[in-house]
Amino acid sequence: QVQLVESGGGLVQAGGSLILSCAASGRTFTFSNYGMGWFRQAPGKEREFVGAINWSGFSKYYADSVKGRFTISRDNVKNTVHLQMNSLKPEDTAVYYCAAPATGRVGVRVYEYDYWGQGTQVTVSS
Repeated sequence: QVQLVESGGGLVQAGGSLILSCAASGRTFTFSNYGMGWFRQAPGKEREFVGAINWSGFSKYYADSVKGRFTISRDNVKNTVHLQMNSLKPEDTAVYYCAAPATGRVGVRVYEYDYWGQGTQVTVSS
């Protein structure tokens, strides 16, 4: 089994910054073999792709809505992945989830991911 635990959410004013972290663990889960993704879900909306990072950290992918404001990074020693969020907007308000695909290969669709964290709330006030 794979456990993903997000942290770092909170309330921030528009224009502010937050860093989300996701700690991964699992008896047979070798973190450095897996790409990781971040998704978010706002009330009444479908879960949407935010960004992803491949196993090495060399390749990163972002939704157009966050490109240039959000940055994904990972630490394969500490088994963590981070989402640095700058210039936050009220429309960024959502529950943010990290996810891992069983294949190890990242994608932009929810169904491409098999393991999910419980989510962390990010609220951006105007």
